[in-house]
Amino acid sequence: MKANVGGLDKILRIVVGVLLIALALTGVIGAWGYIGVIPLATGVFNFCPLYTLLGINTCKLKK
Repeated sequence: MKANVGGLDKILRIVVGVLLIALALTGVIGAWGYIGVIPLATGVFNFCPLYTLLGINTCKLKK
């Protein structure tokens, strides 16, 4: 797995994931909020399978 998520993208994924899970746990948005596990995991592991399929990479290139 080559990292393809970086910088601001990573931070936003983690924040959105935690926010969705927190809202689901408090009952504000219902059980569908647990979908926040996906952006949280992709942010933590720096890898998004969809980015690989689409050829997107938000990581800075190492020279």
